[in-house]
Amino acid sequence: MIKADLSGKVAFVTGGASGIGLATVERLAQNGAKVAINDLAGNPRLEQEVARLRSAGHDVRGFTGDVSKPEDVDTMIDAAARHFGRLDFLVNNAATPGTPTRIPPGDFARMDEAFWAKLLSVNQVGPYRCIKAAASHLRKAKGAVVNVASVAGMGTGGSSSVYAATKAALILLTTEWAHALGPDVRVNAIAPNVVDGSNWECKFDPADLAATVSKLPLRRPGKPEDYAEVIFYLLAGAGYITGQTIVVNGGGAR
Repeated sequence: MIKADLSGKVAFVTGGASGIGLATVERLAQNGAKVAINDLAGNPRLEQEVARLRSAGHDVRGFTGDVSKPEDVDTMIDAAARHFGRLDFLVNNAATPGTPTRIPPGDFARMDEAFWAKLLSVNQVGPYRCIKAAASHLRKAKGAVVNVASVAGMGTGGSSSVYAATKAALILLTTEWAHALGPDVRVNAIAPNVVDGSNWECKFDPADLAATVSKLPLRRPGKPEDYAEVIFYLLAGAGYITGQTIVVNGGGAR
């Protein structure tokens, strides 16, 4: 397990109350970072996880907000920076599939204008809002950003074509933002595949998942901790890596 002394560093993690976000929060906190944990207002898990981590001695605090709402983003980023006094790391993890079951590419009726608008606002524009609000703090700290994209954005399926399109855009934006914020801030992304224990609201057919996993060289789905480790590496180390999307998929399927 990779370790680093992050004492004095402050991270902001969106969608941090479960799945990859929570695993990332835990890795950062265990290595000495102070962590602002964001999730939607009304999500009981945010308060529960903040209490659990604080009882374990970690310096964390919850900040509610919806990344699809510009006013929420500005408020939560500003509040976290004022509370902790700085901001070194941003993890753009919050996202939504917008559907409880997979939508085939040809089902245009289910992928209507409202569906497009929701996914674009959360998955694509949401990270933009966060990085825009955090940019001045990150520049001052010479910090780093990690966007959580998806292999769906590389043409390997996903919950819907719209979801895949938003993640493909995030991969492109990662490169754009690396140029925009360099040399002060590094901006990278990870592209997860199957996530076991993600608390993801879109459920896939177990047989399809089993078939996918059977083709992976590592023969298992990734756990949130597997993805969090790569995010941690890109934040705490990787000093000459920026503008890149690291595929984390157990070796990929043939």
